[in-house]
Amino acid sequence: MATRAPIKFTYEDYKSLPYIERQRFELLEGELIPMVPSPGEAHQAASIGLASLLYRFVRERQLGRVYEAPFDVVLGDPGQEQVVQPDIFFVSTDRLQIIGEEEVRGAPDLVVEVLSPSTAEKDRLFKRRLYAKYGVREYWLVDPQTHTIEVLTLTEQGYERAGLYHGNEELRSPLLPELRFPVSEIF
Repeated sequence: MATRAPIKFTYEDYKSLPYIERQRFELLEGELIPMVPSPGEAHQAASIGLASLLYRFVRERQLGRVYEAPFDVVLGDPGQEQVVQPDIFFVSTDRLQIIGEEEVRGAPDLVVEVLSPSTAEKDRLFKRRLYAKYGVREYWLVDPQTHTIEVLTLTEQGYERAGLYHGNEELRSPLLPELRFPVSEIF
């Protein structure tokens, strides 16, 4: 008896899923991955605080666009797509053409993931490799439990830590050098 190759879902399959109330998915390596239940209060507070700050900064300087989940980011070639919904992401003005009506097709310049106990390992390991592979220039890991923000920048070898910030330390972004704020504003 012949063994069957595992079924790989495409972005078209993903988009054709029926709407299931309160259920979201990501498409990773051809597998539909259900999103965990909605994030808790600490996650939501950190996410909205950081998104608001980043949105104002980017808008005032006309640097591009900032988005929050849920908004699909499609990485990879047709038929091999990886679909993620980062908590927050930024696309610079010179790359606005990757933004579509229903999704972003290509790597944002900056991705921010707010860690939850159920997603922290995936965000720290799998998504870190995924975002590096597809060229996300800067990746922030926001930890509401430790009140820290780790800033990673993409090099030829992968991500390298640009800083780990907490308390009243002023976060600095290599991608957005004028952006500076004390981490205590977020937590």
